[in-house]
This record gives sequence, C-alpha cells and structure tokens, in this order.
Amino acid sequence: MDMFKISEKIPPAFRNKFFLTIVFFVVWLVIFDSNNLILRYKELNRLNKLRKEKVFFTEKIATDKKNLYELRTNSYSLEKFTREQYKMKKPNEDLYIVLTPAENQQLKTEN
Repeated sequence: MDMFKISEKIPPAFRNKFFLTIVFFVVWLVIFDSNNLILRYKELNRLNKLRKEKVFFTEKIATDKKNLYELRTNSYSLEKFTREQYKMKKPNEDLYIVLTPAENQQLKTEN
C-alpha cells in the first residue's frame, strides 16, 4: 500500500515508459554521444571561424598577387618598395627615417 501511494505522487508522464525512453534518448544525444550537441556547437563555431579566416587570406592573396605583379612590371614601384620596406638607398645619398611615437616605442622594446 505504501508503494502505491508513492507511485500516485509521480506525475503520469513520468510513469509512461515511452516518455522515459524519449527523455533518456535526448539526454544521451545531448551529453554522452560522441557527436553530442555540445561538441557539435563548438565545431560549428570553429568552422565559422575558419571560414572567416579563409575569406581574409584569399583577399590577402589577391592583394599580394596584385602587388607582386606591380613590382615585376614597374621598375619605379620596385625601387619605391625597396626604399620603403628595406631602407635601401642609392650611393652618395642620405637616408632619414622618421618614426611615429608608436614605432619608436616598439623599436625600443625589441632592443
């Protein structure tokens, strides 16, 4: 009689074996399965991040190809590039480098 009173206190949905099976299946999928929803969410976030990186790098490749073509075809742009990037100079020429405060600070921390 005491067991009967306890089973009356449990809602009818929780006494249904089909409901309990579905609940167990959902819990299994969300937490315990190798392809659970938590891992799936993390992997989708990672995939979106990788797609954004792909777009960024394809744009960077396109601009670098354009710059490379410009350097190969135009001697003036090649000279300009070497002077700006590698601080090259012609013989008997003085070179003055003007740094912004941020570049100056970065140079101090590197040395």
